[in-house]
Amino acid sequence: MSAVELYTKGARVWLPDPDVVWRGAELLEDYKEAPCKLKVHYEEGEISLQDLHLHQKLAKETESVIDIKDKTKLPHLRNPDILIGENDLTSLSYLNEPEVLYNLKVRFEERNIIYTYCGIVLVAINPYEQLDIYNNDIIQAYSGQDMGAMDPHIYAVAEEAYKRMSRFEQNQSIIVSGESGAGKTVSAKYAMRYFAMVGGSQAETQVEKKVLASNPIMEAIGNAKTTRNDNSSRFGKYIEISFSKSNEIVGAHMRTYLLEKSRVVFQAKDERNYHVFYQLCASRELPELKKFGLMPAEKFYYTSQGKNPVIDGVDDEKEYRTTKEAMKMLGLSEKDINMIFQIFSAVLHFGNVKINEKDGESSEMAPKDPSVGIACKLFGVDESQMRTWICNKKITTVGETLTKPLTAAQASFAQDALSKCIYSKLFDWIVTQINKALVSQTKLHRFIGVLDIYGFETFQINSFEQFCINYANEKLQQIFNMHVFKLEQEEYVKEAIEWSFIDYYDNQPCIDLIEAKLGILDLLDEECKVPNGSDKNWCQKLYGKHLKHSHFQKPKIGMESFIILHFADKVTYTAKGFLDKNRDAVSEEHVNIMKASEYELVAELFADLESDADASKGRVQALQSGPKGTSKKMRKTVGSQFRESLFLLMTTLNSTSPHYIRCIKPNDLKAAFEFEPKRAVEQLRACGVLETIRISAAGFPSRWTYPEFFQRYRVLAISKDINRKDFRKSCQNVLPKLIQDPDKYRFGKTKIFFRAGQVAYLEKLRADKLRACGIMIQKHVRGWLMKNKYQKLRISVLGVQRYGRGLLARRYAQHLRETRAATTIQKHWRGYKTRKSFNRIQKAVVKLQSVIRGYFGRKDFKRRLYEHKTTIIQARVRAYLARRQYKRVIYGVVKIQGHFKRRKAKAELRQLKIEAKSMDHMKNVNKGLENKIIQLQQQLDSKKKVSTDVIHKQEETIKQLETEKEKLLITASEAAKASNKVTELEEELARLRKELEQERGEKQDLISEKQLLKNKYDKEVGQLQSENVKIKAELDESNRKLKEQSKIATVAAGGDQQKWEEQKLQFLSDMESERQHHQRLVKEHNRLLQRFENMQGEMQMLTSPTGHKRTPSDISMISLESVSPDDKKDDGEEGEKEDQGYGTEKKKRQAPVPPSASSMEKVMKEATAEKTDKEKLPKVPEAGIDVGLMLKLQNKVKSLEKERDQLRAKLEGLEEEMKQGTGAFSESAFTTLKDNAYFCLSMQELENENDKLKRECAKLMESIAKTTNFNKGGKTTAAGKEFLDQFEAMTDELERRREECLQLRALLAEKSISTHSVAKQSYGGQDNIVNEDNELTMAYKSQRDIIRLLENQLQKAEGELKKKVGDYDAEVKELRKENDKQHKLIQQSLSMTPDAKIEATMQHEITRLTSENLDLREVIDKQADQIRKLKKMLKVYAKRMKDGEAAEIQAELEKEETKSVENVAQIKHRERNYMGMLEYKKEDEGPLIKVLILDLKPKVTSAFLPGLPAYLLFMCVRHTDYINDDEKVRSFLTSTINGIKKVVKKHHDDLERVTLWLANTCRFLHTLKQYSGEKQFQTENTPRQNEHCLRNFDLAEYRQVFSDLAVWIYQTLIKLMEATIQPSIVSAVLEHEAIAGLTGSKPSGLRGRSSSRAEDTPEHSLDTLMKSMNQFVRTLTQHAVDPELIKQIFRQLYYFLGASALNNLLLRKDMCNWSKGMQIRYNLSHLEQWLRDNKLQESGAGNTLEPIVQASQLLQARKTDADVDSVYEMCSKLTAPQIVKILNLYTPVDEFEERVPISFIRKIQQKLKERDHVETSLLMDLKFSYSVTFPFNPSKIALESIDIPEQLHLGNLVTRS
Repeated sequence: MSAVELYTKGARVWLPDPDVVWRGAELLEDYKEAPCKLKVHYEEGEISLQDLHLHQKLAKETESVIDIKDKTKLPHLRNPDILIGENDLTSLSYLNEPEVLYNLKVRFEERNIIYTYCGIVLVAINPYEQLDIYNNDIIQAYSGQDMGAMDPHIYAVAEEAYKRMSRFEQNQSIIVSGESGAGKTVSAKYAMRYFAMVGGSQAETQVEKKVLASNPIMEAIGNAKTTRNDNSSRFGKYIEISFSKSNEIVGAHMRTYLLEKSRVVFQAKDERNYHVFYQLCASRELPELKKFGLMPAEKFYYTSQGKNPVIDGVDDEKEYRTTKEAMKMLGLSEKDINMIFQIFSAVLHFGNVKINEKDGESSEMAPKDPSVGIACKLFGVDESQMRTWICNKKITTVGETLTKPLTAAQASFAQDALSKCIYSKLFDWIVTQINKALVSQTKLHRFIGVLDIYGFETFQINSFEQFCINYANEKLQQIFNMHVFKLEQEEYVKEAIEWSFIDYYDNQPCIDLIEAKLGILDLLDEECKVPNGSDKNWCQKLYGKHLKHSHFQKPKIGMESFIILHFADKVTYTAKGFLDKNRDAVSEEHVNIMKASEYELVAELFADLESDADASKGRVQALQSGPKGTSKKMRKTVGSQFRESLFLLMTTLNSTSPHYIRCIKPNDLKAAFEFEPKRAVEQLRACGVLETIRISAAGFPSRWTYPEFFQRYRVLAISKDINRKDFRKSCQNVLPKLIQDPDKYRFGKTKIFFRAGQVAYLEKLRADKLRACGIMIQKHVRGWLMKNKYQKLRISVLGVQRYGRGLLARRYAQHLRETRAATTIQKHWRGYKTRKSFNRIQKAVVKLQSVIRGYFGRKDFKRRLYEHKTTIIQARVRAYLARRQYKRVIYGVVKIQGHFKRRKAKAELRQLKIEAKSMDHMKNVNKGLENKIIQLQQQLDSKKKVSTDVIHKQEETIKQLETEKEKLLITASEAAKASNKVTELEEELARLRKELEQERGEKQDLISEKQLLKNKYDKEVGQLQSENVKIKAELDESNRKLKEQSKIATVAAGGDQQKWEEQKLQFLSDMESERQHHQRLVKEHNRLLQRFENMQGEMQMLTSPTGHKRTPSDISMISLESVSPDDKKDDGEEGEKEDQGYGTEKKKRQAPVPPSASSMEKVMKEATAEKTDKEKLPKVPEAGIDVGLMLKLQNKVKSLEKERDQLRAKLEGLEEEMKQGTGAFSESAFTTLKDNAYFCLSMQELENENDKLKRECAKLMESIAKTTNFNKGGKTTAAGKEFLDQFEAMTDELERRREECLQLRALLAEKSISTHSVAKQSYGGQDNIVNEDNELTMAYKSQRDIIRLLENQLQKAEGELKKKVGDYDAEVKELRKENDKQHKLIQQSLSMTPDAKIEATMQHEITRLTSENLDLREVIDKQADQIRKLKKMLKVYAKRMKDGEAAEIQAELEKEETKSVENVAQIKHRERNYMGMLEYKKEDEGPLIKVLILDLKPKVTSAFLPGLPAYLLFMCVRHTDYINDDEKVRSFLTSTINGIKKVVKKHHDDLERVTLWLANTCRFLHTLKQYSGEKQFQTENTPRQNEHCLRNFDLAEYRQVFSDLAVWIYQTLIKLMEATIQPSIVSAVLEHEAIAGLTGSKPSGLRGRSSSRAEDTPEHSLDTLMKSMNQFVRTLTQHAVDPELIKQIFRQLYYFLGASALNNLLLRKDMCNWSKGMQIRYNLSHLEQWLRDNKLQESGAGNTLEPIVQASQLLQARKTDADVDSVYEMCSKLTAPQIVKILNLYTPVDEFEERVPISFIRKIQQKLKERDHVETSLLMDLKFSYSVTFPFNPSKIALESIDIPEQLHLGNLVTRS
């Protein structure tokens, strides 16, 4: 169309405005030809409240006249309202700057949408408010979705990059740019978070967590508060996230660019330094930071210049903890973390150093300034050197070096330069450590890079930093332009349309100006090389070289600045400071000071400035003040380094597929959702968005597929042009008639391409056609309505007349009836009133008479009753007084008798107690205690001597060490020429001295500790002695009283038996209390003795010079803890082992061990007790033998033997560990043979210790022998003989240990030959050829390998032997268990009555005979079958002796067997009554589980009884209950549970298999309840089923386990079903269009995004979803799942379906319109009908669809202010964010539909606040699950009627009974 046709009256245009950039207007007259003037009317509706305060006159100017001088100066046309608010700006028909700006404004301000596509660019506007659109639910919603299918979001871009990488194996990059405060860092962070979620792996300790953990660290050290942003990144970074072949994150790498180092020393007003400084100051009270001397941030110069150290809403102390935790997550050690914070703290203190002017030309640091000392201490450098070289510098000339003092300004500059250098180097070091932590050991496959870099910057004063930033943006813009043009070209080629070259802006000349030869950077580097170079001279060179360049200009004022015309704007740069920042110099003296730091990290930062290999970071170079010729190698400047790093970055980006995110800052006030057009349009021009629009507008920006175009514009076609089978042909017929200019469109293979504005023209034609059709429809409808209205009006008038006349007649008749009725009523009423009055008077008189007569009668009755009760009371009181007197007399008599009897009983009891305490065994016990006290005293004396020996041994050690020192000194004097060896010997000597002093201190500590223990021990011995004296006195008194009682007992021997029994019981209780008291004393004594021995062992270990905690004597002492004849037997059984040597198994077991003190005491107590029992037996009256007591004692003995075996096993384990420890000691000793002298001292010390222990043991044995009488009647007792044998064995053991020590010493002496002696003997004194080929090491390794091989063989043999011994022990244990059972039965039988004994014996015998009979019968049957088969095989083989006839033989065998069965007479058995049990053997449990569970296939079970596996399993459980075998039932149920878990886990993706075991698990659970015997589960049982209930086992706990198992299988089934229907939900519920002619589709407008979609993706529809649901129902029904459980399953599935559909709807703007709402509701009605068809409407599944149903109703509802209440009531199941989101997303698809007014949305929001519980969640929780229950469902099937199918092959595993 021509301009005359487009610019007509009523056309809407955009006019430029100085305040709001662009202003909407409407033409008031037609445009004819230029030049001309047009009247326009401004549309005030386009002016927001924010714009009104910028330009107040806008409210007054409503009309204006514009001057059109040329046709090219016509104003921009506006798009129709239907296209406003589109997701993609390139889908607009008119592509121009005002439309882009207005579309972004509408989406941001009115709809609160921050993301918008612009072709391949995602425009992100900073909302300055926390939005709930980044949670994990949103990530899951975008995961796997196509970019065009969802609303714009950063997650959509990330998903696009991830899919392109995974599907096409291409490296991707996401370029995030924008000015400070636009949200670049947050956007990059969310992109990384998305990759961490979708690419999360279980390997490599969760690398994605480490990737995310790098963010808080980099923000702390690289971000700061500026006037534009509270968290501004002051550096650029490029993070490569690496993925494996399985698309899982395996690592990452970070590169940084242009750190703003000047911020360390200077901040503008209202700005802050880097966050880490404020975090340290806020956390200064923490213990780990107190040593740094930190103060509040206001007191540090480097953090207080901005005068605003606090950020609202930010807790710096909390951020410090976050930063520290992130460092720990990345593997930094605590030492490194503390050192990092120490250096940062030192920088703060260094900034507080004050430099004073001195003599004008020099300066000095304040002498008393404490900051200097603190900073130097934290840096670990010399304070004097720092004071000197901060205020001076060194000048090197040809012949000498001079020191020149610096002025105060120069010194302050040097101070700041050093601070910046330290911070920069530490920043680079931290980045390096992060990269090390993120490096992956797995092979990298592909990567996705995220570039977070400055956007284009222009300020009032632009310096070197802005120059580098804009240079980088020029390079990025060049890549961007080329990529956009490439995508356009690829699209045109793909669609095979004709196209001409699109002219786009090429910024290569600007880039050449900066980086080409003799460009700005080259001239800057050249000027830096000049000794006296200056910024002014460099600027003059620029003028001379580039003044004629098209992108370079000279400012009109000033000679130290220049102008560059960048792609975004013209920028004026100030040349001052360019050279210094490019050099980035720091004094060499400062570098040397830092290199000499005592802290390793500080020195490492400055270790080698020249070798820094990271080209991506600015280097800090030492400043050379000498002549140019003194430097052999020129160092790279910051500019050259940045150019190289930028080149590498561009190379990387060019090798990847880029994705662009442009961040926009909407306003400078940081106000939420406020849009300033002027600020926005500046950024849109700078970030390349408008360039994308311009390139798109130059070609064919609007694109429609043929079906979309036909669906939209078929209203403009006539019927003869339409071919429904071929949409393309139809479009080709229609379009030329609508648009006459063929250049305005192109027909592609799949799309139609339109020039800018053509879609708007087609929309205008469509609207006109629809308007004309609407008028015609309205004409006919209005006529029809008026005709109907007249007819209805006439009929109504006639009806009113007819009904009016009838009403009057009826009213008169009614009056006559009412008059007659009134007369009748009056007559009856008067008669009723008179009768009522008479009756009332009569009743009153009668009532009065009855009351008076009743009063006189009651009065007479009360008088008579009073007289009668008085007589009764008198009789009762007299009787009571007589009885009380009698009872008082009787009570006194009884009390006197009781006092007399009690006194007599007390006297008798006292005599019995005296008699009880006079037993002879008390003497023996006390005697044993005296012996023990004497023994302890002797041990104490021996320990004193041991301590004295230890002191002498230490003195000898000191003398030996001094001798060794002299030897070392002699050796050092001989080796004086080898200075390096002298140093080593001096260090060794210092170490020895240190160890000697340490040993002396430890010895003093041990001596003092020993003295304390001795004092405590003496005190406790004294207490024991005093208690012993007291016990002796009581014993004597008891003996005396016992003699007196014996006399009394002789006299009173004829007393009654009951009295004697009572005295006996009292005596036994007193005896038991005395025994307990004595045992407590013995236990306390043993505890003290053990503690003393432990302390002695600890002293020996501490005094050992090598620190070795194990000696041969220790090994011998360990074996003292177990002495019994059984141990000797065990030793004898294992005596055939062939191992020899020190610490081996055989040596340990062969050597008899001496008894310990506790074991000897035990033997003596047993002997004493035995003697006492023998003496006591005659005194006790004889009674019958208590067999039950005897059996209990036998059981006790058995349990003690069992505990003894367990202790023995533990002892063997300890010995095995000791053996391993000895081996480790030998190996460690062998590896330390280099220090031969030290090892000899160790061996000598071990030998001395061995001798001392030997002497100590001898003395101990001697003292025991003296104090213990082992002879009885001139013969050695058993205890004495055993003691002497063990003593001799211990002596032999010590002798053998000594011989082994000597052998080891001799071996050490042989090994200690020095290399020099070997060389002297074998190599002619040439030391250098002794180990020339490393043959000594090889020989050592080979010998070590041989030893290890022999050890492995020996350990293997030992393991086999132990296995056999374990098997034997297991058999013995089984026999013992059987024996225990028999004892229990005997004990129970003894405690029963005679009748019960006989019954129990008979029952036990019957059970035993029955089980034996069954076993024998089974054996006989098997043997008979085997014999029959063998006989037949013999016959067949006798006939067939040839080879190769195995198949014929088998067939012959089967034939013969069949014939024999037919010929032999059959024995007919009577029909057997089964008990509903399956008997199986314990060894067949595994095969049974395999057949019934693991190998069972659903297809096989489909022909069986439903739940048959569950019934068979329970029948097996019934048999275990019948035989009362708890171990068997426990094993069987455990195997069943594990088998079900295994099969479900293995086949978790098999719907039928999971359903099968869900049904059978529930059936098994119900069967356990039904046959549990509990009444609540037996209400529906038959009598026969009640007989089958479990009788011996209560499986309630297992029921809970199976219930949990069923819940787990249910959840697995739900996940499987959800995964099955998930791909079909969106297409079935949202996209399926079943209503013909009703569509809401519009072109998506996404250009170049279809390549990431999978071409082979299957089509999903509502029918697909229905088929899946029908399959679920069939499977569940086939396997007889409980109906209630089926309802719960589909309720959960419908919730997932509705939630998924609603979540997708909330993220898709194209789905939010009236037509889609109708389609969605229609699709949901099919799902509801499906529930009714399958009788599942009562399951509650339909209710779970209410949220999505209400969402569809909301799309269809009217949305005016009057409808607020109805909408509020209708959307009861939707949350407030969901309702507001749908209303904001609502977009009309036709001009006749109305947009949702902003006022309506605001009123809805206010109304929603009235809800009681306001939910803030936007998306529904897809992981929510309803609680599942398993209602009890008993079975009517009798267990005895169940047959086992032959297909299961259970004939050999179970027997039916």
